[in-house]
Amino acid sequence: MACQETQFEKQIIDLYDQISKLKSLKPSKNVDTLFQQLMSTCLPTETNIDVKKMCPKVQAIRTNLIKLRSEAVGYSEQHFSTVLASLEDNPLHHLDLYPYYTNYLKLTKLEFDLLTKHSSHVPTKIAFVGSGSMPFTSIVLAKFHLPTTTFHNFDFDPQGNSLASRLVSRDLDLSSRMIFHTTDILDATEILRGYDVVFLASLVGVDKEAKLKVIEHLENHMAPGALLMLRSARGLRSFLYVDVDPCDLKGFEVLEIYHPSMSDGFVNSVMVARKISD
Repeated sequence: MACQETQFEKQIIDLYDQISKLKSLKPSKNVDTLFQQLMSTCLPTETNIDVKKMCPKVQAIRTNLIKLRSEAVGYSEQHFSTVLASLEDNPLHHLDLYPYYTNYLKLTKLEFDLLTKHSSHVPTKIAFVGSGSMPFTSIVLAKFHLPTTTFHNFDFDPQGNSLASRLVSRDLDLSSRMIFHTTDILDATEILRGYDVVFLASLVGVDKEAKLKVIEHLENHMAPGALLMLRSARGLRSFLYVDVDPCDLKGFEVLEIYHPSMSDGFVNSVMVARKISD
């Protein structure tokens, strides 16, 4: 195990050294290759490496890698959202141009199945926190799984929301069921009580302290009985996303946690929790 951990640490330190020296994190062959290498390095689930016991240097690198990757993902989504919106017909007919579209389909299908399992009714209104310029989860749920539900997408970036709104504007159905709120979720209070379900994107809160602050805010303002769908990561994959433990969800009853295997086709763990009555 020590040899495996040493090899992993060496790979991570080397990748971080290269990524941190990039002049830009916007899509390019070099950027895409380095982040794909990072993804491949962190994907294995069958490992005895305890990430939380790794040395402080590697822990600091883990936090910084999540931040750098979050920025790179933001640029990538902006790029593809712009490309899709420039097409002559409905951009939503060409979502498969996005490299990770299939992964989103599989992840969202799992989340829909978990939502159905733990909800007594079809949700009327869903909030997605951290929807970005490519609000894939809302789009896929609306198109394929929840044809009558309204989706409220929250993001603090006005450019991202503008791109996302443009993406759905030519679809008669989704343009009437997708609403975009440009605000920091920490400034949203009473409005959060109006949602049956709140999704929290994996890259909202790119360090543990920021993530827990958002979760605490949701606990304070979500309606009793509402569901929180939270994306997290476990093991080596926590070099890609912040890991959230069940004990971090104070004020919620954790109903189920799904940790994907290598064959699932997506990276995120999914946690389903119900807001406990005030």
